[in-house]
Amino acid sequence: MTELAFTVLDAAPERYAAAPTLLFRVRLTESTGATVHAVALRAQVQIEPQRRRYAEREQDGLADLFGPPERWSQTLRPFLWTHAVALVPGFTGGVEFDLPVACTYDFEVAAAKYLHALGDGEVPLRLLFSGTVFTRGGTGFAVEQVPWHQEAVHRLPVPVWRAVMDAHFPGGGWIRLDRDNLDALARYRSARGLVSWEATLAELLPTEVPR
Repeated sequence: MTELAFTVLDAAPERYAAAPTLLFRVRLTESTGATVHAVALRAQVQIEPQRRRYAEREQDGLADLFGPPERWSQTLRPFLWTHAVALVPGFTGGVEFDLPVACTYDFEVAAAKYLHALGDGEVPLRLLFSGTVFTRGGTGFAVEQVPWHQEAVHRLPVPVWRAVMDAHFPGGGWIRLDRDNLDALARYRSARGLVSWEATLAELLPTEVPR
């Protein structure tokens, strides 16, 4: 049996991706000296919000997710961000590889709402690994599973996440509306002769939003 260990070294925006993507640089080591031909790897990326502090403005932005701060001792719990996959090349001893993690600015997704609310600091992450390991066996290939206890923690700097989103949505974000509301908004924009969706929303929003 192989003895595997994962370490997340860093994360950076993927410059040439068609959609917002972070590349997590991961080191995988194998301590028995076995020859690993490949690893078909899966990763579940979780956010652990209880592992950091929040400024007052951040607390306001997180109220929809966790309620008022006085309830956070019960409501701040780990939750799923996304899943990721990678094919790790063959190695003996250790190898570094990139794990691509797709990002979204859809505010219907809890992780996007959480990340948008953060002003600075780091995002506490835990990556849970699974998958299939292909090694050299006595009669050829041997196949085994990545043990379920394999995981790694990482503190992703908030500016790194903002950099990947700004590259695809500079100065903007996304919200989803049902069709009836979208049609009503379009009629309002047309009737008022407004030149953009930004101008339409600005006219509809109050000048002062209560905290």
